[in-house]
Amino acid sequence: MNQPLAQPGELSDPGSSTPARPGRSGLLLRSAAGGVLAALAGLAAGSVAAALLGTRQTPVVAIGSAFIDQVPPWLKDLAISLFGTHDKTALKTGILLVLLALAALGGVLAVLRYWAGAAVVILLAGLAVLAAATRPDAGQTGFIPSFVAGITALLLLRLFATRLSGLVTNPDDGVSRRGFLQLSAGVALGTVAVGALGRVVGGRRSAVSDARAALQLPLPPSLDPPAGVQADGATPWATPNDDFYRIDTALSVPLILPGGWKLRIHGMVDRELELSFDDLLKRKVIHKWVTLACVSNEVGGDLIGNALWSGVLLKDLLADAGPAADADAIKSTSKDGFTAGTPLSTLTDDRESMLAFAMNGQPLPVEHGFPVRIVVPGLYGYVSATKWLTDIEVTRFDQFEAYWTPRGWSERGPIKLSSRIDVPRSKASTGQVTVAGVAWDQHVGISKVEVRVDGGPWQQAELATDASIDTWRQWHWSWDAPRGNHVLQVRAFDAKGNPQIESQAPPAPDGSTGLHSVDVKVG
Repeated sequence: MNQPLAQPGELSDPGSSTPARPGRSGLLLRSAAGGVLAALAGLAAGSVAAALLGTRQTPVVAIGSAFIDQVPPWLKDLAISLFGTHDKTALKTGILLVLLALAALGGVLAVLRYWAGAAVVILLAGLAVLAAATRPDAGQTGFIPSFVAGITALLLLRLFATRLSGLVTNPDDGVSRRGFLQLSAGVALGTVAVGALGRVVGGRRSAVSDARAALQLPLPPSLDPPAGVQADGATPWATPNDDFYRIDTALSVPLILPGGWKLRIHGMVDRELELSFDDLLKRKVIHKWVTLACVSNEVGGDLIGNALWSGVLLKDLLADAGPAADADAIKSTSKDGFTAGTPLSTLTDDRESMLAFAMNGQPLPVEHGFPVRIVVPGLYGYVSATKWLTDIEVTRFDQFEAYWTPRGWSERGPIKLSSRIDVPRSKASTGQVTVAGVAWDQHVGISKVEVRVDGGPWQQAELATDASIDTWRQWHWSWDAPRGNHVLQVRAFDAKGNPQIESQAPPAPDGSTGLHSVDVKVG
């Protein structure tokens, strides 16, 4: 008995004994391409919708943000160790690749049975809609871009499945093949056009950039580093804005115009305060060099930077609000919903914690918290350095959990004494070699740095000028390097004479420990 031909919209069962028709692989490739093109068009339409609505919740951002919220600490550390400050780019790329792979599957299934392919699209769009709707900064319209993306992809998937149905029974059907190519070209061109429209409509970044450039801020007396702070060969004492590390949870940075920025200070206070950006500029402005470090920094890592910050003292603002006597913390909230818990004592003591609006003499870069962020010397950023700040609640640690605390990180996050070798890194010539680097223990200070070679006796390095206990301190040591392979190690001592912890520990839950070692080939 002859096997019946597959009906339009169907392919023969891959497990059937019926020989595969010539052109089957070509049909599968076209089907997959149709699914991918439909998905890309949907994403472009979603981006335009997001731009029109003024929301950051595109489908990729919504799914990525939900993923970040659920990621366990070990996976966060792995991503940072593999990709460093490019972890968000890697995440968005990975999400996009997974979406397109599933879209390709949906395209193939749609030619088999349209409802099967449509189910894949509905599932993906539903996940994005749910993720966007539950974001703290989504508002009432945050889900709409993902919904628009899903509808667009479904409609185009139907068109591709219809155009390809003729090739199921007749792989040589030139009309169907030309129809697919014409549709593909039209969708591709339309996607590019819609994507360009999204960039034009979504001019908020341009508006924020223009507003940032137009700001007239109180400038520090000098942008030059203090005299004597730079050690020969060490990393620059002042970290340029473009080189400053960035680790946060914002997959798409919040775009806030200074004129629309408001800060509410409330909770366990005598008087609630609401401040505008202009209100901040009317207050006394301070300029202070502070070294910030990320708790995810591995021993010898580069997730640390030193900058000149400008802003107003948090101590003064809190004094105006009048914290309750039994309050011991603030809960600070970012525009994107991130929260940090900071000991109240670190905001009211002599360390000059601030609401910063400038970095190295310029308005904060958008990626570093524009228009206002918190800077607290002596604490890891995850408990203090809230960017895109919108809310401060005076409270108690026993009454809330900040973003990272339930994810396995310690509650208060004081920075640990540490040191790093910057040069040499791997090779050196025989003779006198400069070994140099940085050491830090913010709001405690550095009293001594020592270096040793191949496990031998510790040799005291020469310290650069101590600009502040809230900044890193540079050091250097002259080494008469013999030919061969050698291991350099460094250790630092704090201002009280305590050495840094030598035992190795990972970043979680409260910062890495151990001595930085560098293997050097001398020849």
